[in-house]
This record gives sequence, structure tokens and C-alpha cells, in this order.
Amino acid sequence: MTDSTQTKPSRTLRSRTRQVRAGLARTGYSETCEALFMTSGYVYGSAEEAEESFDGTRDRMVYSRFKNPTVAAFEERLAAIEGAPACRATSSGMAAVHAALMCQVKAGDRVVAPRALFGSCTWIINDLMPRFGITVEFVEGTDLAQWAKALSKPTAVVFMETPSNPTLEIIDIPAVAELTHKAGGRLVVDNVFATPLFQSPLALGADVVVYSATKHIDGQGRCLGGAVLGSEDFCNDVLGPYLRHTGPALSPFNAWLLLKGLETLDLRVERHAANALKVARFLETRPEIARVLYPGLESHPQHALAKRQMSGFGGIVAFALKDGKAAAYKLLNGLEVIDISNNLGDSKSLATHPWTTTHQRLTPEDKLAQGICEGLIRLSVGLEDADDLIEDIALALAG
Repeated sequence: MTDSTQTKPSRTLRSRTRQVRAGLARTGYSETCEALFMTSGYVYGSAEEAEESFDGTRDRMVYSRFKNPTVAAFEERLAAIEGAPACRATSSGMAAVHAALMCQVKAGDRVVAPRALFGSCTWIINDLMPRFGITVEFVEGTDLAQWAKALSKPTAVVFMETPSNPTLEIIDIPAVAELTHKAGGRLVVDNVFATPLFQSPLALGADVVVYSATKHIDGQGRCLGGAVLGSEDFCNDVLGPYLRHTGPALSPFNAWLLLKGLETLDLRVERHAANALKVARFLETRPEIARVLYPGLESHPQHALAKRQMSGFGGIVAFALKDGKAAAYKLLNGLEVIDISNNLGDSKSLATHPWTTTHQRLTPEDKLAQGICEGLIRLSVGLEDADDLIEDIALALAG
């Protein structure tokens, strides 16, 4: 084994370079590709070293449920891209959401969230939290008056998705952050639709950012993963013990895949967004479609707000067929290039019917309150030629 000659850059690197180089820690073999440490545990040179490792005197790896070199490299790289002081990885996106919320609350606390949420996020807040004596309140995310009223009382945590899943509502992060802090709470933002390249919630006033790394960060449908980013104090002292003792650890192999995904993140999301805008503009021309929801369209209700707090509009488009579920099914079943799948952020274009899949467990009233109708389709626009995607949709509509 030879000694590595790697040195850390002496200057701040730009985003494109950080996606490739941040978190790179070569072993003594001086490998070019990040090493994959598939190990559950680590050995100690002496009993004294083991004691020092567990009492915190010595900073080193002790167990891969707590920390692993490959996972740590992924955390460091994502934190560098996000511009966050610290990052903790989890086994899935929902593990990240669950840990980011539950590590902060106790019986008697209060949580506020918008109605427009992914189904599993709604379940955590509306079904799980009240079991532990936590009060929850839902508001219309785009109505700042409702946020102001809800946050006029002490609140521990505010959680939001912006853009929301699946109807792409945009919430004013700086305004809600200010209200949250006056109420004594932390603002947690699920930034998965925007990615760390198109929106920076921490810079806009949020305290914590969560991701399903399964989506754009992997971007190729290979693995599950999640991440929580925030201050060193939050990640080490609030979130850290919760993750350590509940165990939603990210697999080192998945972390290695996610590291490789980060290397091409901007190349992919820029193409996703360009394709999505082209597809969305085409959908607006079709008489079969009642409405098209994409933040980059001038017709989007919060287009001006999206332009203020986002540098790009992402790869997700939602649209509603005038003739409801039957028309949605006809379109989905007529697609030849676009796949039917509930995942998103993949290199392949994927379409799903939220009423019967991702939000199936909500009551019809709750779905409609979130803007989800029976004719709504969520389309994750991939990296194919946009004209092929448009042709595929056109033929399915005509069929």
C-alpha cells in the first residue's frame, strides 16, 4: 500500500466541481473512484482504544449504523452542494422525513404543515404524531394569512414541500420561515422536486432540508436513500442521537451509488427541466386537458414566486384530463415510451395517477382539498428527446 498524496483544495470550489470532488477521501491505494466500505464494524488496536472510541475521546468509526466512510463521503459531498454545515444520510427519503420531524418533538408540542403533501408525509403528521400527544394543524400552503394565524401560537416544527407533490404548489419560504421563527420553531423543507441546484431553502431562511435521494440524486432508479441537512448543532445534537438509536442507516453500497449520482446531478436536472418545460407547453395546447401545472409556465398560480426563489423549475409536470379517471387511464395505457411508475427524478420518463397510487389512502375529500382530481396525472419528465415524449403523449391522447 502506498501513501495517498491527496490534498484538500486551498480555495472554494464552484458547484460543478463540488459535485465531483467534495467528500473525496482516498485510501492509501490512491484510487480514482471513491472506495466502497462494505463493513458493519471496525476493529481496535487495544481495549483502551475501544473505550476512547465509545466515550468520544477518540474520533473514529465504531459501527456502520453510526458512521461509515462511504456514507460520510456522500454526506460531505451533498452538504457541500447544498451549502449546508452538516448532513446525515438515511435509508430512504421517508426515513429522512420521519427522523427530521420526530427527533424534534415531544408530547404537548405543536406542528404546522400545508395540506398539499405526499401521502406518507401526511400520514406521519396527521396519523402518527397525534398518537404521541403532538398537536397538528394544516393550512393552505399558498395562503400567508392562514400561515400567520396558525403560527401566532407557539410551534415546535413547521414542515412543507415546495414544490408540493403532486400539484406543484409553491410556498413562500422566507415568509413562512420568519413566521416559524417568531413562533419559536424550526422550518423543515422537503426540497426533492427542486433539488439542491434549483432551490436553496437554508439560504431562504429554512432550518432543515430533507431529500429522498432515491429521486434525482440517484436519478437512475437504482437504490433508495435519504438525507437531512442543517446546522452542526442540529445534526449532531438533535438528529444524531435519534438516528444512532433508531437505526435508519444508509447502506454503504447505496451511498456509493448516490456519490456517483451527484457527479452528474446538474447535467441531468438541467435536461429534466428543459424537457419538462417543452412538454408542459405542448400539454397546454391540447383540448383534452383541463389544466397543466408546472412552475415554469406563466399560467402557474405561483409562477412569480417560483421565479423569485427558484433558479430552475424542475422536471415534474402535473396535468388533469377533462374526462377524469377513464381518460387518465386511457392515456397511461396508451403510452409506449413513458413508463407507468410511482417513482420520479429518473432518467426515464415516468407517469402515475396520484388518485389511485401515491395518494390512494387519502379520503376523496382530502385529495380534492389538495387539488388532486381523478383526472390528474403526475409526469416525471426524463432525459429522452422531448419530441419523442410529446409524440408519445399525442398518440396516447389520440388513441
